[in-house]
Amino acid sequence: MSSTSDYAEQLRSADLRVTRPRVAVLEAVHALPHADTDTIYSSVRDGLPDVSRQAVYDVLNALTAVGLVRRIQPLGSVARYESRVGDNHHHVVCRSCGVIADIDCAVGDAPCLTPFDDNNVLEGFVLDEAEVIYWGLCPDCSSAVS
Repeated sequence: MSSTSDYAEQLRSADLRVTRPRVAVLEAVHALPHADTDTIYSSVRDGLPDVSRQAVYDVLNALTAVGLVRRIQPLGSVARYESRVGDNHHHVVCRSCGVIADIDCAVGDAPCLTPFDDNNVLEGFVLDEAEVIYWGLCPDCSSAVS
């Protein structure tokens, strides 16, 4: 668990001004992996009742732009945010309840997958990430179906 000073240092190292909303949003994203914007907004409002929804959106965009948080959006889902960045991990999503969990990279270092390219479509591209989402039923949902 990080402290307020750790979050402030992360913001400074990303050349972002340290503000209470930025610290609160960063704290919420760390505390609530894969949370949607509404969940983050509610969490931030617990400590900062005057913060606006737009301010939270703006902070999430700024944090994403500098790489302090990662935005993911599995098909059919709203955008989610996580603090695990820079390691090219993947996700597993339950088709029934929508729970999302992290899965470590499939093979080796980023981008960890080598695409088949018999038409030379990738010629000149420098790949640095592969986004993989595994779909299925979580243990709770799969046991409810049985």
